[in-house]
Amino acid sequence: MNIREQAELQEQQRLSPYATKSRESKGRAYPMEKCDIRTEFQKDRDRITHSKAFRRLMHKTQVFISPEGDHYRTRLTHTLEVAQISRTIARALNLNEDLTEAIALGHDLGHTPFGHTGEDALDNLVPGGFRHNIQSVRVVEKLENSGEGLNLTFEVRDGILNHRTECTPATLEGKVVQISDKIAYMNHDIDDAIRAKIITPEDIPSHITRSIGTTSVIRIDLLVRCMVEESQGKDTIALPPWVAQLLRELRSYLFENVYVNQLHQKERGKIQGMFKLLYEYYISNPEELPEDILARAKKKDKTRAVADYIAGMTDRFAMKRFEEFFMPAGWSH
Repeated sequence: MNIREQAELQEQQRLSPYATKSRESKGRAYPMEKCDIRTEFQKDRDRITHSKAFRRLMHKTQVFISPEGDHYRTRLTHTLEVAQISRTIARALNLNEDLTEAIALGHDLGHTPFGHTGEDALDNLVPGGFRHNIQSVRVVEKLENSGEGLNLTFEVRDGILNHRTECTPATLEGKVVQISDKIAYMNHDIDDAIRAKIITPEDIPSHITRSIGTTSVIRIDLLVRCMVEESQGKDTIALPPWVAQLLRELRSYLFENVYVNQLHQKERGKIQGMFKLLYEYYISNPEELPEDILARAKKKDKTRAVADYIAGMTDRFAMKRFEEFFMPAGWSH
């Protein structure tokens, strides 16, 4: 019995009866030789962290566009926070930590530069619309690894696809990531909004801070505890109804006071204009696309290939391309 097989046996003996066991995975789109050391979900986690799309998250906006400071979250730091919260909950509930971590690390791979502003811009431009969760699956199935994809297991792909609120993941591990994503982004968006002087701690509705805490550290700890207590020994993952209601109210507060902040809205307009110009430029000048993207555009849907390319850009690369195509070059002597 090799190390992987020992780990699979330990999962069967140790994990909750509601956990997803790696030996029982529904498998991959096409067969792949199993590793002697790593389980299938551990292998997926590694394939995600070694991908180019994962590395690019470092230079993609989370909420605030081109922040001046080193302590604002990026899409990568958000991803790592979601993974940390998810693993804590999965461990407490005896769920599959490796599956949970793989889903968390891959859930935002398809996010555009400039956060949800970029996503909204592409959604308005691309026939059929654009959703980052669907694009994340597209990244791992069709775009990474020179177009071959990462060939991840069904369970990881399902968790990535269904991490949005309106979706229903097929595994409890996927549900853990779905809720942990909200716990992470709401609390770190508050931190960043306070750092940006958009709001103050006192601005947050007092009935929310009295109930779930005045700081992000306190709130995250309480939310994790509540989630574990509410889900312990059950075949479902949930927060207590009173906590879920407060989170909905906190999310509404953030939308009204942070995400649609007047300064932020002004920058949103600029980003949307930039996306429109880049999208139209590449549609009209496909020869400017990289060779692999151009080949895909010729064989299949050009509009989707252009969307793939723009969605994969980092913030700074998108601005560099915009300046190259639409800003006058400087003169030299």
